[in-house]
Amino acid sequence: MSKRTNKKDRGPIIDAETMAVMDNLIRQAGGDPDTMTGSVAREMMHTAIKLLRDKADEGEMKLISRSLKELRYALKVFRPYEEVRKISVFGSARTEETHPDYVACVDFSRQMAEAGWMVITGAGGGIMAAGHGGAGAQKSFGVAIRLPFEQATNEFIADDPKLVTFRYFFTRKLMFRWQSHAVALFPGGFGTQDEGFEALTLIQTGKAPVLPIVMVEQPGGDYWKHWDHYVRKELLAGGLISEEDLHLYHVTDSTADAARVILDFYRNYHSQRYVNDVIVLRLNRPLRAKQLEELNRDFSSLVLEGKIEQGGPLPQEREHLHLPRLHSPFGKKHFGTLRQLINRVNEMDAANA
Repeated sequence: MSKRTNKKDRGPIIDAETMAVMDNLIRQAGGDPDTMTGSVAREMMHTAIKLLRDKADEGEMKLISRSLKELRYALKVFRPYEEVRKISVFGSARTEETHPDYVACVDFSRQMAEAGWMVITGAGGGIMAAGHGGAGAQKSFGVAIRLPFEQATNEFIADDPKLVTFRYFFTRKLMFRWQSHAVALFPGGFGTQDEGFEALTLIQTGKAPVLPIVMVEQPGGDYWKHWDHYVRKELLAGGLISEEDLHLYHVTDSTADAARVILDFYRNYHSQRYVNDVIVLRLNRPLRAKQLEELNRDFSSLVLEGKIEQGGPLPQEREHLHLPRLHSPFGKKHFGTLRQLINRVNEMDAANA
């Protein structure tokens, strides 16, 4: 019986007979064990076997099993809409319908839906209901969580098939991040602050793609102004963040301005990925030669070696192959500056129109 070893786990991996059984199960499910997806499916089954070998207890097994089930079902719900841009909207569940922030969220969400976007909220009341009410049920996703309080699902999404209810915060948070192309934060409590700081942290550390984060409230409101003052006075002045990090978010009391910031971000910029240490920025339209020279002049600090180049997809890419690309070796830091580069790319596109 042959055995293989893994650098991270020197114990026996799996025997050939069990491997053949798993490969057969993959084929019965309509997969191909010789493809990447089939190989990953085998790896998931193998991980379950290793948990038994590790003598994981009942609670550990249930946690991992339930987490996988939640993610699988949520992805199934989102999959038919994978080509549609989506924005996650956060804010207090306690905001009343008559509050100006509620009214602002309804207006903002309506603007995003009219622009072709879908709105994801936690499916509760307050700002979450305002987001769904403004977008309408057809353009809404609900990502709910089971809580002992403040858990009632709002009327706009309650019986909708695009409602997913999670047991765990971490799986719910993952889906929010995974499915969102932008984040809008309205005034809220601990949960809103948590979602905002997490989004900023993931982008700042390169664990999530750069995307627009807008902090919105009623006209004349100062909730986010106070928050921004704290960030600048305590975090920036204390050397706990860099000045470029301030470009990762946008504070406004205008819903039209918030919508403009998000839609402008995707004017020409489409998406990003990494191929080893090379960052690839997919564009809707190519830049002119002089514009590429300008980017290399003004953003050379982002490039590890060589320069920013424009071309087609790299050999390792499998998605959006028809789109032009910018790519260069990237140090996976200075994401606030990367956000500025994306802004410049979009400004250049506007100048070309």
